[in-house]
Amino acid sequence: MLRIERSGHIATLTIDRPEAMNALGADGDGDDFAATCESIDDDPEIRCAILTGAGKAFSAGGDIKAMRERTGNFGGSPADIADGYRGNIHKALRALDGLAVPLVAAINGPAIGLGCDLACLADIRIASEKAKFGVTFLKLGLIPGDGGTWILPRILGQSRAAELFYTGEVIDAATAQERGLVSRVVAADALMDEAMAMAGKIAAMPPQALRATKRLMRQGRTVTYDTALELAATAQAHMHHTQDHIEGIEALIEKRMPAFKGH
Repeated sequence: MLRIERSGHIATLTIDRPEAMNALGADGDGDDFAATCESIDDDPEIRCAILTGAGKAFSAGGDIKAMRERTGNFGGSPADIADGYRGNIHKALRALDGLAVPLVAAINGPAIGLGCDLACLADIRIASEKAKFGVTFLKLGLIPGDGGTWILPRILGQSRAAELFYTGEVIDAATAQERGLVSRVVAADALMDEAMAMAGKIAAMPPQALRATKRLMRQGRTVTYDTALELAATAQAHMHHTQDHIEGIEALIEKRMPAFKGH
């Protein structure tokens, strides 16, 4: 379901269920995300990842048909369903959020519900002009069961996140950019080129410092400033002893582009 392609230092992850608008929540989705993210984390040659969807949608969210029929992740007792969320949907979200390398979301079409929250776990979001965004859980008599009430306010602020949750409004790409949900909006046929160009710039950075910077940003969500300073001091001390640090200095002095190798 989650297809991975590697090109140089960049891994492209494609949610590949186009016949169902890349709906998520089928048995094994969490394991698929976890295994794919682990393979990227374990590969020192990968410096950046792109997440996109196959076909016309990024992801329509949870599988409505499965919800109606109460099958798979959405079947059984309330306890069974809760365990399904924890062991499957949440497993996918945790894997993506914990990815060690920077993640660029190339949002090619509708990103609704779980699909929107999945995109919001990326470090950078680029949208096609055909993209749409909504967290429409309440319209289905549900709540954001994927931690969206934690994710979205950190991006949009409390008021705008609440507006989207409480009204179920679906916004277009231009509105998403205006509100800070995405960094930029591009023509549909230019989306992957734009995402690859962004990933290329990121992948040109020193890989150890790149992963450390992302880790510090994630840790910064919950720690005090004093703790953040201590974490930064520890990480920085290590960076000063890398060959890439020396290469960066030499390249700056010699007025050339650095060639970082991860040492």
